[in-house]
Amino acid sequence: MAKGLCLNGRKRLSEGAEGPRTARKRRKADGGPEVKSCHLSAALLGEDSEISQEQLYELLKYAALGKCHNAAQPSWCRIYHQSHLAGVVVVVLHEMSQLHFYRFYLQFKHLRKVFRHRFTLAPSANFLVSLYGEGTNLKPQNTPQGLTSTSSECTTKSSDLQCDPIIQRYGEKKQGLTSYTLTLEEQKKNDYPIEGSPGCKGYISTECDQQRTDSSPLFGLDCEMCLTAKGNEVTRVSLVDARGRCLLNELVKPESRVFNYRTRFSGITRNMLLPVKTRLSDIQTRLKKMLPHDAVLVGHSLNSDLQALEMIHPSVIDTSLLFARSEGRRFKLKFLAKAVLGKEIQCEQKLGHDPTEDARAALELAQFFIEQGPTKVAELNLEMLLTAEKLAEVSKNKAVQQPQGCGLQEQLNEPPPLSKPCFLDCLQVTGQKPLLLGRQGSDSSGLCQSNLSTSNKQILQKALEDVPLSKFSIIQFTLGPGYLASHLHAGLHEKVSSKLTDMLTIYAGPFEENFCIKSVKKEFGRCGPIQSLTVVTETFQPYVCIQYEVLEAAQLAVECLNGAEVAGSCIKVQRPVTAAMLDCNVLIKELELDVENQGVIYVAGLKKSLTETELQEEFGQLKHLEALFLPKDLQSGKHRSCCFLKFQKTQSALDALEAINGWTMKGSELRSRKALAPGHLWKWIWQMNHSNEKQGKHIFHEKMEQLSDSEQNLRKKVKKLDQNIKKLYRSLQNNSLCVVLFPGVNSTQGSQPGLGLMGIKDEGRSAC
Repeated sequence: MAKGLCLNGRKRLSEGAEGPRTARKRRKADGGPEVKSCHLSAALLGEDSEISQEQLYELLKYAALGKCHNAAQPSWCRIYHQSHLAGVVVVVLHEMSQLHFYRFYLQFKHLRKVFRHRFTLAPSANFLVSLYGEGTNLKPQNTPQGLTSTSSECTTKSSDLQCDPIIQRYGEKKQGLTSYTLTLEEQKKNDYPIEGSPGCKGYISTECDQQRTDSSPLFGLDCEMCLTAKGNEVTRVSLVDARGRCLLNELVKPESRVFNYRTRFSGITRNMLLPVKTRLSDIQTRLKKMLPHDAVLVGHSLNSDLQALEMIHPSVIDTSLLFARSEGRRFKLKFLAKAVLGKEIQCEQKLGHDPTEDARAALELAQFFIEQGPTKVAELNLEMLLTAEKLAEVSKNKAVQQPQGCGLQEQLNEPPPLSKPCFLDCLQVTGQKPLLLGRQGSDSSGLCQSNLSTSNKQILQKALEDVPLSKFSIIQFTLGPGYLASHLHAGLHEKVSSKLTDMLTIYAGPFEENFCIKSVKKEFGRCGPIQSLTVVTETFQPYVCIQYEVLEAAQLAVECLNGAEVAGSCIKVQRPVTAAMLDCNVLIKELELDVENQGVIYVAGLKKSLTETELQEEFGQLKHLEALFLPKDLQSGKHRSCCFLKFQKTQSALDALEAINGWTMKGSELRSRKALAPGHLWKWIWQMNHSNEKQGKHIFHEKMEQLSDSEQNLRKKVKKLDQNIKKLYRSLQNNSLCVVLFPGVNSTQGSQPGLGLMGIKDEGRSAC
C-alpha cells in the first residue's frame, strides 16, 4: 500500500498552532516566562496510520519526559514545545476495539469531533500490563527514590529462566545457526519480501537456495535509506563477511526525486550523491554474484533493508527478533551492541549511522547468540540492563543533590527492586507520581490504586479531583465486566461488516433490455474502484448492483449519476433500503464533519497508468497541499483509480474541490468530493470488504431487525461513556496531551485491531 507522502518539503498538518506573534503574547498570569502553545504534527494516512505499541510507548515517554531526560522525539509524529505540556492523560477503554468505535460512531459524538489525529493500534492480550508492567501497585507511601515496588511471578534469575522470552522461544540448549533462521511464516509475519508475493513484483532474487546447514557462511547486511517519491530508497549499502571484513560499502543514487535525505540518521547529503553513478540494479547484480548459494544474511530489522533493496533472500537471521522480548517489543541495535558486545555504536558525535559498523554489530550479535546459546543470553538479563541504563540516564540528567554514596547509581549496583521493567519506571524516578485510576477486577489488568473506584461515575469523580495534581495519568473506563467481549462474539463484527457492505453498494436503473453493461461499468468506474458489478433481473426492467471499494465512490455515484443518462437510459441511483441504512444520510453527514476528515478530499477517475511521481507533479500546483495517499490493492499491489489529498488548511481543500472537478488528466475527467473514511481505515475496510466477498455475504439485507433491549442499553452506556470523557477533557488544563485508547481484542475467540485518538487541548477549541 502506498504511504502518505509529504510534498514539497511542507510541514505536516499541525494541531492548535498559532502565529509567533500570538504565542509571544501568551504569558503566565504571574508574569513568569511565556507559555508556548503545544501542538501535534502527524500525517496519518494509509500504512503510516498503523501504529505499534512500541511507537505508542515512544510517544508517551517523550511527552512525559522530554529531551531533558534523553527521551527521543517520536518517529511517527512530532510534539512541538513539549516542555510546555501541562500534563499527559491516557484514557483506556477496557476491552474495546476499533470495531466498537465505528459501530457506535454516532454515539461517540465528543470523541470524533475533538481529536484530530487517529490511528489504528496493534491489539494486545493485556494492554495495561504491557504499558506499565505486571502487578503495579501505586501505594500512598513513596518507596526509596520514588520507585514503585513491582512484583512478578516470572523472574529471570539464573536458577529459574523458564519465563524468559528467549528461553520460551528457543529452549535452553545450544543449537546451530539453522535453528535461528526465520521460517517462511515468520518472514511473512514480519514483512519480509517473499517469492511470489503480490507486493514483490519486480523484486530480484539472490537465487540462493534453502539448503543451508549449521556451517553455512554468515554475512552482515545494512542499508541507509532516504525518502523519495517512490518511498524508501537505498542510498548506501554495506556487506561484511563472517570475519567482519567489509566486502561492500557503496553509495547508491536513488531513481526518484528525493524528499528527505534523513541526514541525521543516514549521514547522507545531497552533495555526497551528486557524483554517484551506481544504481540499485548495479547493487542487486553485485550482491547476487557475491553471495554463495547457502549464504545466511544477518541484520537488525533486516526486512526493511531487503524491501529497500527490492531483493528476496530465503535464509535470514534478524537480531531484532533473535534477542526476543515480551509483547512484541524489540531492543535497539545500539543497546544490544553495548550490553552484549561491550561496543559503542551510533555515537552522537558522528553524523548519521555507519552501515558497515551496524552490519558488523548485527553479525557479531548473531555469532554470540549461536556460540553461547539461549541460556547464556538470558542470563545477561537484558531487560534489567535496559532499565538500569534508563534509570542511570535519568539520574545523570536530574539536577538533584544527594549525599555521596546514596545516589541512584549506587542503588543500581544492588539487586534492582523491579523484576520486570515497565513504561513508568523512568517517569517515577524523576520524582513524578503517575496517577492510575480504574476498576479492580479479575481481568488481570493490574490496575491498582490506594482508593479504588467501582463505577465509571466514581472513576470520573476521582479523576476530576486528582488529574490536575498529576503530570501523567492513566484512567480506565469500562462498560461492565465481560459486556463487550460477549457482545463482540455475539455478532458485532457481523453488524459492522453488513452495514459497511450496504454503504459501499448502490443500485442503478432501470435500463433497456439490451443495454451495454460495458458503458455502465465505465461510467460508474469514474466514481472510484468497483469491487463487483451484477445485473439484477428480478425486476421488470434490468438494474445493476454495484459494490465499490471505498465509501466516497458510492456516495459520489449517488450524487453525480442519480437522474443522469447512462447507456441510453435516465436512471435512478440509490443505496439499499434496510433497517441498518435508515440513518445512512445522517452518518454520511457526520463523517464529512469528522475532524480527521477536515482538509482531506477524495479524487476519482485516475488512469491506472499514472505513477505516484506524475500525480505529485500534477497535484503539486494546488495550494497548501501536504500529502497524497494512493491506495493499492493489498493482493496485487496495483494502485486503484483514486487517491486522497490532504491539505494544511480546510479552505484550501474546498478550493481544490472546485478546481479539480472537471479537470482532465491524461484524457480522463476527474471527479472529487470531501473524504468520508478517515485515513487509517483504508486497510481495515479493504480487508473487511474482501472477507465479505469470500464468505458470499452480498447485498441483500432485507430482514428488518428490532433493536434488542441489550443493544439499546449498550448504546446508552456508550453515549454516557462519551459524555464522561467529554467532562474529563473539559477539566484538563490547556496544553494537556490527551490520548484515548481502544486497546483492541486479542484472544482465542478472535482478534480486532485497536484505535487511538489524540490531541493537545487548546483554549480555542475546548468548547466542544
